Amino acid sequence: MVAQLVEPSSRVRWTVLALLFLLASLAYVQRLNFQVASEAMIPDLGLSLQQMGWVFAAFSWGYALFQIPGGLLGVRFGFRATVLWIGVSWGVLTALVGVVPAALPTGAMVATLFVLRLLMGIAQAPYFPLQGGVVERWFPPAGWAFPNGLVSCGLAFGAAATAPAVAWVMEVAGWRLSFLVLAPCGLPLVALWWWVVRDDPATHPWVSPGELRRIREGRGAAAEAVRPWRERISVLRDRRVLLLTASYFSMNYVFYMFFQWLFLYLVQERGFGVIQSGFLASLPWMVGAVSGAVGGGVCDLLSRRVGPRWGCRLSAMVPLPLVAVLLLVGARASGAVLALAALTLCFACVQFTDAAYWAAATYAGGRDTAAATGVLNTGGNLPGILTGVTTPILVAKFGWIAALGTGSVFAIVAALLWLWIDVGEGRS
Repeated sequence: MVAQLVEPSSRVRWTVLALLFLLASLAYVQRLNFQVASEAMIPDLGLSLQQMGWVFAAFSWGYALFQIPGGLLGVRFGFRATVLWIGVSWGVLTALVGVVPAALPTGAMVATLFVLRLLMGIAQAPYFPLQGGVVERWFPPAGWAFPNGLVSCGLAFGAAATAPAVAWVMEVAGWRLSFLVLAPCGLPLVALWWWVVRDDPATHPWVSPGELRRIREGRGAAAEAVRPWRERISVLRDRRVLLLTASYFSMNYVFYMFFQWLFLYLVQERGFGVIQSGFLASLPWMVGAVSGAVGGGVCDLLSRRVGPRWGCRLSAMVPLPLVAVLLLVGARASGAVLALAALTLCFACVQFTDAAYWAAATYAGGRDTAAATGVLNTGGNLPGILTGVTTPILVAKFGWIAALGTGSVFAIVAALLWLWIDVGEGRS
């Protein structure tokens, strides 16, 4: 007993989490760069805002449709190997955008960019379902929300860094170089991932018995058993997962308005310069990064005290009405500074809720978390198709206030759906 009390415990799971954080940042750097560069690409390539909207939507088509296959791919071939290969493909596809021939006719240009963004969406689709599976494997059930919140923090940091960096490179050397500079940045990181991470903590040479016991706290023996494939994918029909997905769709409608259109909104509607807009567009992401981590910590704390049903529910339902109000305040504000402040707080509330969704999907999915979060993130990214196509139409016909105001409706719907979501009963 004494030996057990003084036994040193490793902390490998936190190293794995740090890599998940950095990979999420990388994913968003090589995802958001296109939205920022589009301000220069549109006039240089002779495209319209509506045509670029279709290209924006292409990413979301690939990303949404390959969430579930991507999660199942990780289950089949292992999280470690799948993340390595998709990480390499991100760099390749980023470089290809930078070398698109300028002489292509408009139709061929739109089609080429559409295909490249569709492929980038497909390549990035597996990452967050895989991340959910890695968190489930490497952390105990009582601590699932905080790691998911910290990964959400990582994606926000990546997005925050992208806007000013890409805007500066565009102004100095053109939009093409911004893609070519960013393309190889992730290769050392995915190589480090391959060296450090294992799919099962029990097989990792650095994991001590004490850490392994900590990871397995609160798991039943059934959670470790190998089950038939049909039983593993039954989570795709789980009512809780489907309701979570519907709510996540509604919440992420607002997320995608920020992701796809904030930079252009600041330039075109609020009159900021390109480099200035790059820095200002990073503010919501920086505040959202902190908010995402705090939201994960709060969700875990509430889940331990009042159970996951109300812990996850309160962490999402309380901020979502604030999202609706702040989005309207930002859209209608007469001053640009007030608008940016309201939109920054709005996005912070959006990010605060994110960990609750992923933790709830993990509670519902159990050992099948990669499949459950694949369903969740499919619904969560379909709004990217919707906002990519409809936002420029709404802006052209009714203006930015009406376009942004639709997000408030979706935020309220997202909050109401949580009344029917109960993850108090976990899945083994």
